[in-house]
Amino acid sequence: MKISTAGVVFACILATAAAVWFVEPAAIRSAGQTVRTFDLHETTVRTLLQDQQSGRRTARQIAEQYLSRIEALDRRGPSLAAMIELNPDALAIADARDAEWRVSGMRGPLHGIPIVIKDNIDTADHMTTTAGSLALEGSIAARDAFIVDRLRAAGAVILGKSNMSEWANFRSPHSTSGWSGRGGLVRNPYALDRSACGSSSGTAAAIAASLATIGVGTETDGSIICPSAATALVGIKPTVGLVSRSGIVPIAHSQDTAGPMARTVEDAAILLEVLAAVDEQDRATMDPSRPPPSPIVPRSTPMACVERALGSRGRSSSATATRQIRSRMRRSSE
Repeated sequence: MKISTAGVVFACILATAAAVWFVEPAAIRSAGQTVRTFDLHETTVRTLLQDQQSGRRTARQIAEQYLSRIEALDRRGPSLAAMIELNPDALAIADARDAEWRVSGMRGPLHGIPIVIKDNIDTADHMTTTAGSLALEGSIAARDAFIVDRLRAAGAVILGKSNMSEWANFRSPHSTSGWSGRGGLVRNPYALDRSACGSSSGTAAAIAASLATIGVGTETDGSIICPSAATALVGIKPTVGLVSRSGIVPIAHSQDTAGPMARTVEDAAILLEVLAAVDEQDRATMDPSRPPPSPIVPRSTPMACVERALGSRGRSSSATATRQIRSRMRRSSE
């Protein structure tokens, strides 16, 4: 049978349309008008910084859009169960970032950027830290985890805690990946009847469904990489000692680490540079062979902060960011 070029092109168009129809409706079709008017779908850190700099959006407007989307997709609609708890202070923090921007400029490379963090990471605020377990319900940490301090210093707006496999799956040889007593079962936004994989599945589902711009997961063995693969994200498990574990519910000090989960290589690189630092409470980070941490550079322009975070000057393409990650991780393992 002879097939014309036009026929092939038409078939490709139909296939692409079908793929888009298949992926999007799983999490969005039933969510209503709130999601239809959301215009931050798969938006990057760089874009949101530029929007704030130009006055197109404020940090509060950005946070409000994401919180509305969480309500539409996570609490209602397809009920992704990606978020275990929302931060009641999120909008107040966004307001503070806006005020800071007007008076003294940018706090750091994540100024006004909405982020979610896994429920095993301590925050000394109005949110609990439970590792998904009802046994710790109501537990408020005495102090922020070291990496939370870093996120706040960089200007991030923590929207809430993401659901996870209870106790990071370290509770039974028959535990269900992505399920917790507090949050229920995380659903994969790309196919609601499929696993989001791994104990950081809540963070993965949240970023994949654009419930936040970037997220932090933790991994002992596969808990960042597997959910990232299942939801089309860039996930990095750093070498142990590159990122502090203090203030994170542990499993194995020989393997535990937090790491970035994002839509793009560049966003993952920016977040990794914020997270990576020496912490006196985590001896693994004090190894003199580790690369030096990147400072949180305050009071600068958005793009200058991004370029500093990536270690490049006007060349922070995905390829450049990839090389930066590989170089940093190679040095950290030597």
